[in-house]
Amino acid sequence: MTPETQTPTTDDFAAMLDEVFGADERFDGKVVTGTIIALDKEAATIDIGLKAEGRVPLKEFATPGQDAELAVGDKVDIFVDRIENATGEAILSREKARREESWTVLEKSYEAEERVDGVIFGRVKGGFTVDLNGAVAFLPGSQVDVRPIRDVTPLMNITQPFQILKMDRKRGNIVVSRRAILEETRAEQRAELITTLADGQVVEGIVKNITDYGAFVDLGGIDGLLHVTDISWKRINHPTEVLNIGDTIKVQIIRLNPETQRISLGMKQLLEDPWATVEQKFPLGTKLKGRITNITDYGAFVELEEGIEGLVHVSEMSWVKKNVHPGKIVSTSQEVEVMVLEIDPEKRRISLGLKQCLDNPWESFADKFPVGSEIEGEIKNITEFGMFIGLADGEVDGMVHLSDLDWNKSGEEALAEYKKGDRTKAVILDIDVDKERISLGIKQLKSDPIASVKGLKKGGTVTCTVTKVTENGLDVTLGEDDQVMDAFIRRSDLSRDRSEQRPERFSVGDKVDAMVTSFDRKNRKISLSIKTLEITEEKEAVKQYGSSDSGASLGDILGAALAANKDEK
Repeated sequence: MTPETQTPTTDDFAAMLDEVFGADERFDGKVVTGTIIALDKEAATIDIGLKAEGRVPLKEFATPGQDAELAVGDKVDIFVDRIENATGEAILSREKARREESWTVLEKSYEAEERVDGVIFGRVKGGFTVDLNGAVAFLPGSQVDVRPIRDVTPLMNITQPFQILKMDRKRGNIVVSRRAILEETRAEQRAELITTLADGQVVEGIVKNITDYGAFVDLGGIDGLLHVTDISWKRINHPTEVLNIGDTIKVQIIRLNPETQRISLGMKQLLEDPWATVEQKFPLGTKLKGRITNITDYGAFVELEEGIEGLVHVSEMSWVKKNVHPGKIVSTSQEVEVMVLEIDPEKRRISLGLKQCLDNPWESFADKFPVGSEIEGEIKNITEFGMFIGLADGEVDGMVHLSDLDWNKSGEEALAEYKKGDRTKAVILDIDVDKERISLGIKQLKSDPIASVKGLKKGGTVTCTVTKVTENGLDVTLGEDDQVMDAFIRRSDLSRDRSEQRPERFSVGDKVDAMVTSFDRKNRKISLSIKTLEITEEKEAVKQYGSSDSGASLGDILGAALAANKDEK
């Protein structure tokens, strides 16, 4: 049998079937080149060189926002899904072909960290979709721009560069960033621009953003910070009082750091510093008018002229209102008259006084009520060291110290007899206008009982009145009427004879003579002794009328002395 007439084997028959029918199957899942053989309004008919042809929608050939430009005879790359469908056509896809091509190119760009071109064409949750020449990527909302933007419409359907942040071909995920491109470009522009700037240079910029602490000014690709304190010489609470976003302003570069690319700007530096001549304009002691611009817990700021403010400390606001919030004395925008108390040009501080422009009630009081005057007022407050009395219709207060309440009682004991709201009389003891203090005394309304007691000195003899009899001795008073002071005679000092040292020998109201054995005038302490008086009188009698050696008895001597003493009285 010759080869030409040899009967085909089973394997040969299978090979022929595969050649005729299986060739199409080798195209499944592949990208092939086809020829456009027909076009209509919706699709292009493409011949891929097999028995079956396929149709591809025109929109798959167009980039977002543009129409497809095709013509019959054009060669195009097409992805073959499968050879035949129910109608006998090949299922073709231009999008999948582009995606396959794009993924290969994108992977190379991702590895080389190169930029890629894409088109934002849709919105999804958390961001946007980007067409990277067939491959669809996700653009997070935070990666659209260097600053949050409300309207992304102007950025859609236009070709622009992106940076691939992450990609996973198996999962079909690509994440891109437009912000990274902008930051890189911006950094390049900043680096180039900053070389043209220098400290002290005056430049023009546009207010780009405003915050509580200042404004960011675009100097043509690089931003500088204009701090709120450098906007004007006068006090500004918020930059919006002077600036608006979009304003074109002139600024001076105060500080420039090429390494960090931070720029500090100033507006007020372009104007004359009003503090340069402040000492000549406002000499110490000058009275002038100003406007309250700000009130704090510690005082109020007064604008004397634009750019010049002084502080009225709370202690300089009122002669009589102490521990009161400044807001209860003055109000914002109020016109007030103040006096210049102190100026520190270096620290840019002016201390002002409000009360110095008003009558000083302390001086007026001192003129009207000299020391020694008797005055009456209402008890305003009682403290552990005394009490305060309102004087001159409550304009000023005077203080009565514990030690000036009563001649005889302790301060605490005397203070307990008074209560807030009572009216009482007092004597002015001292007035210190500078320290705003008035010292008062109530016990000084009466003369000191010590002055009315005769013989009140150490070794002197005084007459006492028994006010109380106790086991340990006698409570007595010295003086007469209401000018009395208290004292105590101990049991051991009641008599020279031990048998007579009995307190019960005495009664309340008895008059007794005693000798002053010690007297502390400052602390008002007196020690009395009947015993010492008896011993002293005996010695004097012996000295004056003789001694027992002369033959006279002690009784005779004492009798003579007592008789002589009686005659003298």
